[in-house]
Amino acid sequence: MPTIQAAVLTEINKSLEFKTFSSEALKKGQVLVKIFYSGICRSQLMEIKGLRGHDKWLPHLLGHEASGIVIEVGEGVKKVKEGDQVILSWIKSEGLEAEKIQYETDSGIINAGPISTFSNYSIISENRLVLKPKELSMKEAMLFGCAIPTGAGIVINQAKPNPTNSLLILGMGGIGFSAFIMAIALGINRLAVIDINDSKLAIAKKLGAEFVYNANQNNLKKLVLNDLREGYDFCIESAGLTKTIELGFDLINKEHGQLFFASHPPHDEKIALTPHELISGKKIFGSWGGDVNPDKDIPRIWNLIRKNGTNLNEFIQKEYSLDSINKALQDLDEGKVLRPLIKMDH
Repeated sequence: MPTIQAAVLTEINKSLEFKTFSSEALKKGQVLVKIFYSGICRSQLMEIKGLRGHDKWLPHLLGHEASGIVIEVGEGVKKVKEGDQVILSWIKSEGLEAEKIQYETDSGIINAGPISTFSNYSIISENRLVLKPKELSMKEAMLFGCAIPTGAGIVINQAKPNPTNSLLILGMGGIGFSAFIMAIALGINRLAVIDINDSKLAIAKKLGAEFVYNANQNNLKKLVLNDLREGYDFCIESAGLTKTIELGFDLINKEHGQLFFASHPPHDEKIALTPHELISGKKIFGSWGGDVNPDKDIPRIWNLIRKNGTNLNEFIQKEYSLDSINKALQDLDEGKVLRPLIKMDH
């Protein structure tokens, strides 16, 4: 069994620690994957900061989107076989749900969920793996583990806009950017973006946004509604703040506007909405992974993006090694990078 090098969360609000240990013998429903690339999502930042409530699993592994190759399969696994190139995703797909995954090390037990990707090898539950489309590179495939299926899935599975609808993206992180490129692929003309980062706004403008707004502008709400007085048919919020969810609700059409959010502010925060606006016709929906079926929707989303000619390298602005993952986390937290990419060494 290979030696695993991993970045481990041992204590809340502390840097990840690097540990080396041996892989466990595989159990039913488990798959050993050699990880090539892992992404970092804001969910991991929240876990590290303790913003998702009490963490009873410390110490544990993190990460929920990656690409890699199958090294070995456990009992009962039929979906993948040794040598298959795969996408690792936190979103459940077909296959067995493996029992609890743990690693025994010299310093004690390290816990892992059905998926963890901050390591060069990882044991993964069969139902967190999807066969990688052949034309999709390993580097780009990593994006299909979380950001792209969630953001694009909200567009094609939940909002379902037509080209004549107006759509506002609030927050151009991984999920927001994914929703944006899917809206472009579907030919949505009235497309607007709000973000605090001018470089992200410049990318959105270059790729086809009609309006872009810096969230720090004075009178932001007034500026947006001056350009589209009736408000947007759809808003997808992914900035991760209660105030941006509330802002998005204010900016949708009063009679039929729909707001979708996939972000999760700290667990004890609540949103405040005007009840009469709900009665009048506005609607608000949470999204769990874009309501996708990964085995069917990931190839579908990839084909739509590919046909449109979208360059996914706009996503991947910087690569990091596993031993610099704490720097990658810091850069993501400070808004310096859209989606950090961890390239594994073996």
